[in-house]
Amino acid sequence: MSRAFWLGVFAYVVPSFVIAYPWHLTVFAPAYRELAMYRDDIIVPFGLLSMLIQGVAFSWVYPRVFTERRSILRNGLAYGLMIGLLSWSFTTLAVAAKNVMTSVPIYLALETGFTLLQFVVVGPLIALAHRS
Repeated sequence: MSRAFWLGVFAYVVPSFVIAYPWHLTVFAPAYRELAMYRDDIIVPFGLLSMLIQGVAFSWVYPRVFTERRSILRNGLAYGLMIGLLSWSFTTLAVAAKNVMTSVPIYLALETGFTLLQFVVVGPLIALAHRS
């Protein structure tokens, strides 16, 4: 594995955790509690493992999708949109479809906001990690 690959993994995992932890467990924790869909004792290592698996996949895919080295910001935002939409489909839509919660619209708003923020940040960082 190349240095760029591991930097891409790091570029995904670290900001994702830095954004996800306060978003879900402090800033919007009361709103998530009111949704009554999460366990009281969140298992943070599972969340980290999930992010690591995603980071490996997203970093591996990036150089295969963006073979031409253009603007890091342009490629990064495009990649963030692509992987963000994919992530949103299984972390937001699928969860809303399957889980019991007090308000699907509130959940969709919270998770859509989180996903937008996360992938606007990590898309360009992954592109930066894979720059030539």
